[in-house]
Amino acid sequence: MRGRHRVRITAAAQRDVESIHDYIAETAPRTADAWIGELDRQIQALERFPLRCAVIPETTELGREYRHLIYGRYRTIFRVDGRVVWIVRVIQGAQLLDTEVLER
Repeated sequence: MRGRHRVRITAAAQRDVESIHDYIAETAPRTADAWIGELDRQIQALERFPLRCAVIPETTELGREYRHLIYGRYRTIFRVDGRVVWIVRVIQGAQLLDTEVLER
């Protein structure tokens, strides 16, 4: 389908998601499962509209444009390379962004 991107998730982002899920599940298993479902829905929406999300200003020094998708307390950080959307990290929104973790 025209206008679609492929969404790929890095190993680091997958570990982030699993860690967040496990943390939430310690006290609220159903909430953790619902969080995963909604996060997945939002990430899949990037197939059609990845550029709708804001550019992260502090990443301009890297020479590569990163964007983020905000869901609840969490930020899904991604970059668009041609027709591929790379999910690179999922972090707590209040956490300061260490740009070095994006370039690994």
